[in-house]
Amino acid sequence: MTTDAALRHAAPVTEADTTTDHEAEKDAPLREDIRLLGRLIGDTVREQEGEDVYGVVERVRQASVRFNRDDDDSAGREMAEILNALPRDTMMSVVRSFSYFLHLANIAEDQHHIRRNREHAAAGSPPREGTLAFALDRLQQAGVTPDRLEEVLRIALVSPVLTAHPTEVQRKSILGLEHKVAALLHERDRSRLTPEEAEANLDGLQEAVLTLWRTRMLRPQRLAVIDEVKNGISYYTETFFTEVPKLFCRFEDLLSKRSPDREWTLPPFFRIGSWIGGDRDGNPFVTAPILREAMRLQSTAALDHFLSEIHELGGELPLSELLLGKSPELDALAERSPDHSPHRADEPFRRALTGIYARLAATLQTLDQHEALRHAVGKAEPYPSSADLLADLEVLSNALKTHHAERLAGGRLRRLIIAVKVFGFHLAPIDLRQNSDVHQRTVAELLAVAGRCADYTALSEDERIALLAEEIASPRPLHSPYHAYSEETAGELAIIFTARQLRETYGAAALPNCIISKTDGASDLLEVALLLKEAGLLRPGAEPQLALNIIPLFETIEDLRQAPATMERLFTLPAYRALVTSRGDEQEVMLGYSDSNKDGGFLTSGWELYKAEIELAKLFDRHKVRLRLFHGRGGSVGRGGGPSYQAILAQPHGAVSGQIRITEQGEVIASKYGRPEVGQRNLEVLTAATLEATLLDLENDVEPAESFYAAMERLSQLAFEAYRGLVYETPGFTQYFRTATPISEIATLNIGSRPASRTKSDRIEDLRAIPWVFSWAQCRLMLPGWFGFGSAVEAWLKEEPNGLELLQRMSRAWPFFRTLLSNMDMVLAKTDLAIASRYAELVEDVELRQRIFGEIRAEWQRTRKHLLAIIGQENFLADNPLLARSIRNRFPYMDPLNHVQIELLRRHRAGSTDERVRRGVLMSINGIAAGLRNSG
Repeated sequence: MTTDAALRHAAPVTEADTTTDHEAEKDAPLREDIRLLGRLIGDTVREQEGEDVYGVVERVRQASVRFNRDDDDSAGREMAEILNALPRDTMMSVVRSFSYFLHLANIAEDQHHIRRNREHAAAGSPPREGTLAFALDRLQQAGVTPDRLEEVLRIALVSPVLTAHPTEVQRKSILGLEHKVAALLHERDRSRLTPEEAEANLDGLQEAVLTLWRTRMLRPQRLAVIDEVKNGISYYTETFFTEVPKLFCRFEDLLSKRSPDREWTLPPFFRIGSWIGGDRDGNPFVTAPILREAMRLQSTAALDHFLSEIHELGGELPLSELLLGKSPELDALAERSPDHSPHRADEPFRRALTGIYARLAATLQTLDQHEALRHAVGKAEPYPSSADLLADLEVLSNALKTHHAERLAGGRLRRLIIAVKVFGFHLAPIDLRQNSDVHQRTVAELLAVAGRCADYTALSEDERIALLAEEIASPRPLHSPYHAYSEETAGELAIIFTARQLRETYGAAALPNCIISKTDGASDLLEVALLLKEAGLLRPGAEPQLALNIIPLFETIEDLRQAPATMERLFTLPAYRALVTSRGDEQEVMLGYSDSNKDGGFLTSGWELYKAEIELAKLFDRHKVRLRLFHGRGGSVGRGGGPSYQAILAQPHGAVSGQIRITEQGEVIASKYGRPEVGQRNLEVLTAATLEATLLDLENDVEPAESFYAAMERLSQLAFEAYRGLVYETPGFTQYFRTATPISEIATLNIGSRPASRTKSDRIEDLRAIPWVFSWAQCRLMLPGWFGFGSAVEAWLKEEPNGLELLQRMSRAWPFFRTLLSNMDMVLAKTDLAIASRYAELVEDVELRQRIFGEIRAEWQRTRKHLLAIIGQENFLADNPLLARSIRNRFPYMDPLNHVQIELLRRHRAGSTDERVRRGVLMSINGIAAGLRNSG
């Protein structure tokens, strides 16, 4: 096989390629932080494991650095010899050392981004892309009026949705320690420390690193769904409770400065959603009791936050009516309070807040059977809804404004009012999701038991639609409480009946959506409508009322192509169109990036999604229905990931229309929202991008994008053939994939409650997209993010000899194509054929190994050649030197982990029963995922 150095010939860029004196100066604090954290890890290893182990770690590190930066094959062989000869316990220490260094490097990079943002703000730099100020400037320059902006904001919805697809390989306890390290680095950066304070800070860092070293990296057992719910809620405590209200306040203030002639009070357009506890697709552990407990835990978190803020307000508003003046509404609110202390007789704000606290504490007890941390001063009636709490808080705010104390109304009270609007008593709307096959079987059993249809599954699509439309219109229920249904049907019925009860308890916003995975026809939506009718969530009649949004999820390439026809069929069906009318003539459609990629490859998936959006936008406009798109993206490029700002701006014109929902999955949740400062930036990016994509025609800004469609269609066809040819049509590919990647071992990594496959089949079709992408990332090929592009361009250029110029024009003028290439550039920069070739050697069948890896390597080289030619660069990430250096500097710490993983995979698969071998494989998976900052 080719030498490692030859396979590495396309490392992203060299330091000389990217570093200018100015950039080096800007990045000096980052290098200092990384050196400090690296030294602390080294000191901890020496102290805890001994000088010999520390010496091994250093020798491996130095050899790996020489191998990566100097293309020194002898250094690579030296590293391999050292690692292969290690006792298992020492090998585990090496894995942990490099894994923790990569985790700490991530923290340092995040801190550096925060530092650079603050420096830009302090210097008064012009607004940067992704900020609200930049977006408003851009809209103003384009002639967007305040009236038009206000019109969009009235109907706007920006909703990142935390999903039950946990690719987060980190334990919560590890994340907590990493947050401590981040806070200490932040303190060093922001504060002028005395020598004693600097020493205490360093001690804190040493203690945190030591605690990390002695904390178990892996979970001993798979997460339960409720564990996932609690993990999701923790991001509210860390970030959302503080940063979402700040986002609204900053946005309102920006708007007021630009249009001081009008009062800007934003509706609660930004809402964080959740699938955790409601997503049943392939997860048998999500049941009705789990859904109920998820909602209870969410509500408890929201009410606890409100109670804490009200308590703090009591200390901040000791205002005397003798000095401020009286307000009849405030006095009435204070009189209703159980606080009758004579010491606060002239302090109506405090007495009113005491009463609000008492009512909210009673609400917490009634709704969630949970006691408030601080006891109320007396008994009070619970609030019927969050709107009633909001009304009381508005009384306080209006009283302050009436008496010229607007400044006091603009702080904590203002943020609390926004929080109540956004989070309500339910915290986050939980989406229900299930596979269409399950809905079909449930409806079939209900119809059969009721004597309406003996074999529903045998009916044609037209016959199903006719029967379902008739049943939806009938007030007669199909379900009988006296019949014992199958376990599956009973479970589905329990979910929808529980959903109705939870909506009655927590409000309609608590459970607003029902998503149908694997939608491939109109009957899939009508089946859900029928099930909702059984629970009283659809009321039939001359003007039927539907309580939940029924949302199709189109996932495969074929389903995406048929999506417009499916929706056309529904909109022309009176029974369904009446339901859409009852939902305010608004319909949400979800598009699946992950499964469409696994089905058709990166290029075809992106293009079919784009085309589907265009056709759906036209169709919805024709039927006068507002379209809301829900983008089912993962963290990796192979699952629709990549920078959110560019992804939203790359949508076709008319596809955003003020409303967008986007899934946030796995490690992306932690990296985006684990820290308040980073979370604030990501929340702002989503909002700014949504406004720009709605109000500007970015698709056709340079030249009409439609002129590029024919070329893109042909490229997609050619890429599809290449991808399908490898993955689904090459004999032995499945065997190769399951041997040359750690897919089997990933299935045993306790990263979530959901099984790795939908069935017990070994077929690629039945494998979930998360472990599919995760596996290719671990062996450093990242195949789902690029395969097929090189073949497609090469074949197309033979058909169009002058086509390169057109592709270059497309890259400059078309945001969709430019973003697609940018994401591919990033993914290819993270690939490493030398490492991948070692994983290929795990395939014992030499002919199979050489045939398939040879094809993958040739396609990588074709893709690299054509990508760089189109974007006009000599190396990957030439226009992003910071990321290029980050990736290049990580490789020396990732390579030893890959080498150890390969060796441990050999031993594990050879039948080793040593638990340390299995644990070592899983720890290496954790470390590599940290190095790539991308696990699926």
